[in-house]
Amino acid sequence: MKIVDLTNQSGEWLAAQGPKSEIVISSRVRLARNIASYPFMSKATRTQRSELHRMCRDHLLGMHSDRPVFYVDLDKTDEIDRQLLVERHLVSKQHAAGEGSRGVAISNDEAVAVMVNEEDHLRLQVLRSGLQMREAWSEADQLDDKLQDRLEMAFSERFGFLTACPTNLGTGLRVSVMLHLPALKLTGEIEKVFRAAKDMHLAVRGLYGEGTEAIGDFYQISNQTTLGRSEDEILAEFNDVIIPRIIMAEVAARGVLENERPLALDDKIGRAIGILKYARMLTSEEALFCLSHLRLGVVMKRVTGLDLPTINHLFLQTQPAHLQRLIGKPLDGEARKAARAQYVRDKIGRNNL
Repeated sequence: MKIVDLTNQSGEWLAAQGPKSEIVISSRVRLARNIASYPFMSKATRTQRSELHRMCRDHLLGMHSDRPVFYVDLDKTDEIDRQLLVERHLVSKQHAAGEGSRGVAISNDEAVAVMVNEEDHLRLQVLRSGLQMREAWSEADQLDDKLQDRLEMAFSERFGFLTACPTNLGTGLRVSVMLHLPALKLTGEIEKVFRAAKDMHLAVRGLYGEGTEAIGDFYQISNQTTLGRSEDEILAEFNDVIIPRIIMAEVAARGVLENERPLALDDKIGRAIGILKYARMLTSEEALFCLSHLRLGVVMKRVTGLDLPTINHLFLQTQPAHLQRLIGKPLDGEARKAARAQYVRDKIGRNNL
């Protein structure tokens, strides 16, 4: 499998088939691991980085798995394809923009990705559609066990797994969900969620993680520290308490819009449909915001003729790297806006909205 093959497929995590998928786009579990006999990436020499990359790549490709994987050498990959992997949440922006020997192993269905030579030697990631944190953790844990059978990880009896960033020290576990919260934004309640998340020591980030804005009413919410807590404690609080509360708040906000402000709700949705159907130039940000309101309309049954998997896929296909791969050539900013508008018109126009 090649990167270009990803362009036209929807990863498992975008299928909108998991629990609470009308609000929870995906659940992600990530584990940070380092090889005991090598220094952290910030101290590793070029030779050590190359050795680490080769060793980890060979082990990842050599492991037996129910999910076939392919490997991407990022230092041998062009900028558009690296950006495409970022847009699909398979590598971080930092990993894509890095230098030297580094890569990522990806399962064909995109449920599993393992970054090699990012901030840590290994970053294991499992993605699931909807709220499936425990299912994601179970697979990540199994993958971690397989790697530990082959590689000695840096571990301290006192501190747990040793990581480049102190906030990952201990379990090395970072859990996060991608949430679609348009009603909380429209009702002005989103800031209350942010304040509550901060009080609970959670990180709230944008669509592509750290340092990005919440475009299209999408928010990533994750734990910030792992030291002194077990995996079960982290998962239980996140999956059973924190995220259900946010889901309830979004459901309540949608009820307010439907019962008290139906005209304003339909106006937002209608304007979004009008732009998507008739605009001749669209920025990626404008496309995401309009698709966000369209998605809200579909979930609330105020729009018919479209399903969530189709809209979720459009969120990806309208991003810059995806668009250029779909068109088949690099495009400058103005050309991308025109191509994006044409692509959306073609897709939306097939449905009687």
